[in-house]
Amino acid sequence: MNQTNIRTVCFTGHRDIPPETADRLLAHLERVIADLCERGATTFRAGGAMGFDTMAALKVLEMKEKYPHIRLELILPCRDQTCRWDEYSVKTYQYILNAADSSRFLFDTYVDGCMLARDRRLVDGSDVCVAYCEKNRGGTAYTCQYALKNEVELINLYDRL
Repeated sequence: MNQTNIRTVCFTGHRDIPPETADRLLAHLERVIADLCERGATTFRAGGAMGFDTMAALKVLEMKEKYPHIRLELILPCRDQTCRWDEYSVKTYQYILNAADSSRFLFDTYVDGCMLARDRRLVDGSDVCVAYCEKNRGGTAYTCQYALKNEVELINLYDRL
């Protein structure tokens, strides 16, 4: 990692994380968040999706014990994002929403393009994008490409597994 001072970090990643990958991914995620905190990161942004977004948000909340100056900011596509989720996922989402330092919804209800609007808003104003991206297509790949196009440092944890 370069030593440039940073302030804002966003997360993007796949919804489905293979169970055999989850523990290693969590360990890498914790090390990267700690390194970013040491580099000056204070704000971590997540988009509220299942999978990597949830994993990253929970890890930031856990790491607030060691780094009490960090903030979790949620940028959410719409208020009804969880309408088709299972009960456990909804409860986890509500926990994160209640524990976050701030949250904003871009739309009241789902509309075409709201997820991509969320992805762009996560990246805009960020210094670093931490990703779990193993595919060259889809929302996560789009967000990684958008980050690189906007000269945001990209750390893809998939490459470290």
